[in-house]
Amino acid sequence: MRSWKLWVGLLISIFFLSFALQGLDLGNFWQTLRSANYWWLVPGIGVYGVVVWVRTWRWHAMLGHIKPIPTHRLFPVVVIGYMGNNVYPARAGEVLRSYVLRRKEGVPMSASLATVVLERLFDGLVMLLFVFATLPFAPLPPAYRWLVIGFSAVFGVALVAFMLLAARPAQMSRLYSLAVDRLLPAAIRPRVHGLFDKFIVGLQALRSPRELAVIFLTSTLIWLGETLKYWFVMHAFPFSVSFPVLMLMTAVVNLFTTIPSSPGYVGTFDAPGIAILTQFGVAQAIATGYTLVLHVALWLPITLLGAAYMLHESVGWRDMERAAQIKDHQGDLPAPESERDDIAPGVLP
Repeated sequence: MRSWKLWVGLLISIFFLSFALQGLDLGNFWQTLRSANYWWLVPGIGVYGVVVWVRTWRWHAMLGHIKPIPTHRLFPVVVIGYMGNNVYPARAGEVLRSYVLRRKEGVPMSASLATVVLERLFDGLVMLLFVFATLPFAPLPPAYRWLVIGFSAVFGVALVAFMLLAARPAQMSRLYSLAVDRLLPAAIRPRVHGLFDKFIVGLQALRSPRELAVIFLTSTLIWLGETLKYWFVMHAFPFSVSFPVLMLMTAVVNLFTTIPSSPGYVGTFDAPGIAILTQFGVAQAIATGYTLVLHVALWLPITLLGAAYMLHESVGWRDMERAAQIKDHQGDLPAPESERDDIAPGVLP
């Protein structure tokens, strides 16, 4: 299954890269890379480090209903998860993060995964907010309008569904139990019933208006910080666009990275980034050089730091393989809560 997903991701990445690089003047592109002032990457990477710490604090706040875990203990787990996203397809790093958290802190994976899903939901909502907030200053290219409309519908429906789950857990539990009892064989029903309750625990932040506001404001701060990294890296290259244009670029490229692709979001990150910049008058060679360098600056430091934390936390590559297998077997049934809590049977030895 993972091999199939990997090949599909590679094909999607090749498609986007071929679209982005069509007509590129390689001479001007290499000259752009040679003449860039790479010292500007230093403050950009520093800002991104702060952003990752704020992301960790947000997860700390969302996990508070399950188990209070200090931010400094969560930070390595978050970084390892982001590294997993960078080296495995299909965002397997999200599962790796929950897997490592269960191993270190004993938090059930289904509960922590619910908080990870909430993170992605609020990230998507903030991306859409960036798009609509920047429209008066940086109009969206026509090719991306339907994409934004589609994502708006998906994230809106998801938010309503999760809020209903959090607000009316008893009613939703009855519906869930009814579906399980009708659709699944009797022998495996007891192993499935507990999943809903654990998942609901991870959604408890949605029941508090104060916590909702904190999560939303923190998510906005996170993405403004990431846009600031885009702004710093821009100064390494001979072009200038407004901060709202960079906000729009941040939003669109990160919405595109939800599309399955090869590890590290190759192509799905680069093609829309180049298209946004050329839409606002940046030469293709410069836009391509900037976007690829920015992509590496986002990918490489967090991946290296994640590898270092893997060694420190005694997390091996075999654990990453296990997390990827859990991702592939997410439709399978979990074992009873024990040492294999929330992990599909047959995945771990």
